[in-house]
Amino acid sequence: MERGWRPDSVVMDEPVSIRGWRPENYGKGYRGAMTLETALEQSVNTVAARLASDLGPANVTRTARRLGVVSKLHDNPSIALGTAEVTPLEITAAYVPFANGGHGVIPYVIDRIIDEDGKVLFARSGSGPGRVIDPAHLGALNRMMAAVVSRGTGKAAALPGRAVGGKTGTSQDFRDAWFIGYTPGLTAGVWLGNDDGKPTKKATGGGLPAEIWKTFMTTATSGLPVRPLPGLAFQPAVAAAPDLAPDQAAPLPRAAMPPGMQAPFPQDGPMVLAPSPEERGLLDRLFGN
Repeated sequence: MERGWRPDSVVMDEPVSIRGWRPENYGKGYRGAMTLETALEQSVNTVAARLASDLGPANVTRTARRLGVVSKLHDNPSIALGTAEVTPLEITAAYVPFANGGHGVIPYVIDRIIDEDGKVLFARSGSGPGRVIDPAHLGALNRMMAAVVSRGTGKAAALPGRAVGGKTGTSQDFRDAWFIGYTPGLTAGVWLGNDDGKPTKKATGGGLPAEIWKTFMTTATSGLPVRPLPGLAFQPAVAAAPDLAPDQAAPLPRAAMPPGMQAPFPQDGPMVLAPSPEERGLLDRLFGN
């Protein structure tokens, strides 16, 4: 979004080779011209891989850092398909800015510690890194993430009458199945897999993880007011995009910021997060390094 792409930008789902790497879609087939929104909602690997290659894998990792990913990442093109390992807490925290209006968070468990005499031994301070997504782009992101749930791979996570955004994930050989989703102000992540790294029985992110997420969030949101996702008017369901004729499609161009627009964040390095020493210690214990 920061480089000028929009949900209705037209892209091609077709075979692609990036320095000898040839990513394939889950269903092995190709569907030709589609919007970027459709590509995300249907988890089209070829489009994600080509777009990340076009924008630069280093920019992908910098954006992940800005939103709060602290694990070691790489700058290979396959980063587009999630080939760097992160923890469930870490990636779920990185989704929080979509739900809270664009502000980054630092996960924590303990708010304060008080001894038997009432003396405060520890009190968490700080409110996180501040704004990490420009409001001008947040609505477009949430439009696409809502489409994943309303008509894409995450339909099993839909909460009737509530706005939901999220994304499914299934790793190679079905070793991991994810669903990370959110309603306004509340984000949750579900991971399923074997602790010895063996493949599951073909579990996918849009299956049991999405169903577990829905069960949990149905209770968690009970009694909460119904609100739209940040940047959007309330639309529990997103209307399907019109079909595109082949001659309306164009190959992915070298993406650029449209004239007159300024990138809202520095592009020459990652945003530096500054957790307190206590928070840094907790992050080290949770994630390492």
